[in-house]
Amino acid sequence: MRTYREVIRSFENSLAENDQNSNVVKVLLYHLVEIEPHELYMKMNEVMEEQLIQQLQLKIDLYLQGVPVQYINGVETFFAREFIVNQDVLIPRYETEELVEQILYRIDDYFQDEEIIDVVDVGTGCGAIAISLDLEEKRTKVFATDISSQALEIAKQNNKELQANVSFIQGDMLEPLIEKNMKFDIFVSNPPYIPKQQEIQNVVKDNEPHIALFGGEDGLYFYRKIFKDVSKLLKDKALLAFEIGYDQKEDLENEVRKHFIDDDFEIIKDMNGKDRMLFIYRNI
Repeated sequence: MRTYREVIRSFENSLAENDQNSNVVKVLLYHLVEIEPHELYMKMNEVMEEQLIQQLQLKIDLYLQGVPVQYINGVETFFAREFIVNQDVLIPRYETEELVEQILYRIDDYFQDEEIIDVVDVGTGCGAIAISLDLEEKRTKVFATDISSQALEIAKQNNKELQANVSFIQGDMLEPLIEKNMKFDIFVSNPPYIPKQQEIQNVVKDNEPHIALFGGEDGLYFYRKIFKDVSKLLKDKALLAFEIGYDQKEDLENEVRKHFIDDDFEIIKDMNGKDRMLFIYRNI
């Protein structure tokens, strides 16, 4: 019979010996037992049930095989909410939380007199951006698209679990929206932007959906595709918001100038000082 402290220490040592992050043991355990860190501290001298040890062992084995913790637990926190994730969707990143935050600031600045704000999130994945905007700003009427039916199933589950009211449409980028002749105040997208030949971490490459990662030879394929036709979806006054690769500023500035000749734009740095957000202002 082993205590929580003994079991945790044993697994932590095992991960350390394999050059893995030993903190993962407690992260997996928090979710498995559904307790908070301070509650786990109170249980350290209690005996851990053998069944629980076996369950934790299975999760540790998956982690050692290269499966991300988020997929093992089946959830990731985004904007203080738990979103269901699996290998059909990209794991939401902190940088994308900053994009949502910056959009909300601009809603306050530029749409304060609007009773209803029509928003679309193209390439929604698990729905993190769309659902967060819907829940954080009650005036928004949010639509979200994705080409992947599997991703949309996850997004719909999150929409239901979090009691949001996002409407989902399956289709390739802008096509289903243009077909329906829809118009929006705010257009949002976090498209795939990793260049095809760029080296990325194995844990990302081997687990997360490539359709949500890679953006052609230079990473700008989907931006060009959006820029070409997005005007068909915009109201007279509109905001466009994108997450971008940290090293894509100059190339994207050139693309924006080609397609948005009369519109102002800016590229915003994230909290780490990297260029990560593009905002385009149509008659704002």
